[in-house]
Amino acid sequence: MKILIISTSLAPDSHSRACALALRASALKLEERDVEIDLVDLRDHPLPLCGGDACWADPAVVALQARIQAADGLALASPVYNYDASAAAKNLIELTGEAWSDKIVGLICAAGGRSSYMSLMGLANSLMLDFRCVIIPRFVYVTADHFDEAGALADDDILQRVDALARALIQMTRALRP
Repeated sequence: MKILIISTSLAPDSHSRACALALRASALKLEERDVEIDLVDLRDHPLPLCGGDACWADPAVVALQARIQAADGLALASPVYNYDASAAAKNLIELTGEAWSDKIVGLICAAGGRSSYMSLMGLANSLMLDFRCVIIPRFVYVTADHFDEAGALADDDILQRVDALARALIQMTRALRP
């Protein structure tokens, strides 16, 4: 079974990337021998903007589409900008579209404040309605208060929620994959 965690932030000191790394560490800690955990950092995969005819043939798009297609379960780590997932996250989904079909998806996000905790619902609705994804109802929402000076997650409650998301992602993917 393959789990793919995608960090969608393009910022150098990203809190959502730290969340993706924490989720990966939690999943690896579970020592599930039949589970392969992969991590994609969008900083390493410059993508074109979706919309032009040539964008879907871009080698980076084709490569990411194949990795998403090969995954049984996915986790998307996104920063929250203006009460929504990042444009990079939405662009990735638009470019790789059908590769998301029928996937189990977990969500983890980092926001500037506590008010936008429902900010990923538009993205979740799109994944559910457009691609028939099963969204794990347990998602992780963090703010700057949950990190230490080095930029690592440092809140015990949040770390337990990351562990719970890792377990749910693996369990639900195992139970629901074809």
